[in-house]
Amino acid sequence: MYRELSKLIIFNNGGEENILARLGKIFKDFHEQNDSADSLRARIYAEVRRLLEIATKYGFDNNLWHNYLTFLIITDENPLSLTYEKAGKQDGTVNSFAINDFCVFKRLFDFDFSEIESALDINCFTTLSSYKAIEKREQIFNKNVSDKVRALSAEIESAPSGEAIFDAVCRFYQAYGVGMFGLNKAFRVECDELGSSVKFLPITNMAPVHLSSLIGYELQKNLLVENTEAFVEGRGANNVLLYGDSGTGKSTSIKAIVNQYYDKGLRMIEIYKHQFVCLSKIISEIKNRNYRFIIYMDDLSFEEHEIEYKYLKALIEGGVEVKPDNILIYATSNRRHLIKETWNDRTDATQVGDIHRSETIEEKLSLVNRFGLSIGYFKPSRTEFNNIVLELAKRYPEIDMPEEQIIAEAQKWEMRNGGISGRTAQQFVNHLCGIKK
Repeated sequence: MYRELSKLIIFNNGGEENILARLGKIFKDFHEQNDSADSLRARIYAEVRRLLEIATKYGFDNNLWHNYLTFLIITDENPLSLTYEKAGKQDGTVNSFAINDFCVFKRLFDFDFSEIESALDINCFTTLSSYKAIEKREQIFNKNVSDKVRALSAEIESAPSGEAIFDAVCRFYQAYGVGMFGLNKAFRVECDELGSSVKFLPITNMAPVHLSSLIGYELQKNLLVENTEAFVEGRGANNVLLYGDSGTGKSTSIKAIVNQYYDKGLRMIEIYKHQFVCLSKIISEIKNRNYRFIIYMDDLSFEEHEIEYKYLKALIEGGVEVKPDNILIYATSNRRHLIKETWNDRTDATQVGDIHRSETIEEKLSLVNRFGLSIGYFKPSRTEFNNIVLELAKRYPEIDMPEEQIIAEAQKWEMRNGGISGRTAQQFVNHLCGIKK
């Protein structure tokens, strides 16, 4: 194995934390008799345990060894994979290096572990090649990643040559991308106080909501869909502010949009206002990727003393560097104008004719004006609330109650639990589902 790994040219950036690289060292020590059988066995079991942890996290099945090698291929962000993600397969000398590497991977796929298993009296590699994952494993891993890994793994298994693997992987890169951005829909970020470094953390348990999950608000949803479709298709689109009453479906709408357009290359990065200092670094990391990114800011508002909104203003419009075409801002807020206005803001007011202007107020209002599209979400009427409750109740067969009784109980519920809203309706239906028969 270590001899095969030494032949890799492009896909040779695993580092010390790479299971494959550590296994290569174990096999080298085995053949050169640099370690005892007990120590080699313990080292192999440690790597098998790491492999099982990855398999559980990403939902590998059947042949875990093949799944793992496939996972390495589709997560390795190197000059070739990043180029083919953006431009598709191209003619070039670098292809010969890539084909060389995929020939190596083909031999690793077919690697014979029988020698070391016999010598060390183990059968872990044989077991990994015919693995059966636990049932209902979808509850504990990112199924989106699992499906792609297993599909490409099966294609590589049947590929007759390195050239065939190269073609399959290039198609994968162009269709889904490479690395974490290719495999996940949404991300959070970690960054330092100065905004000089950023780490993207995949959100692997994103709620599987769809726009149909939100009852009503058809005009609002249509405006959001039209803008997002224009964005993912490379046409002109606006930054969006969803404002209005709490519990009306603003955040749900954005999550549903990401689920709906993920297959068209849409991704979401969620940030909080204390991270706005990192916006420039975030943009520099994603501006050249072959995806459309929504930078999502939930429940956005600023108090009088907070000045983070200035970073956001510069990003949306007004900074020296032009915002890349593959990035939009989608924000939700309970405030129409985002920034709390006080009477002190009016102390610098001047009069021009019959119009009174305050420079402070104008500065604060200029932020919301930089969102090209503002969509209002407001509390439903009593009739609309009743309709939402009934429509939600129909989705749960376990709710066996006359409509009149459901509405009567819903009205009692909303008076005790936050008033009329879509969120209150969902919470009430959840309550009905939990009642013991």
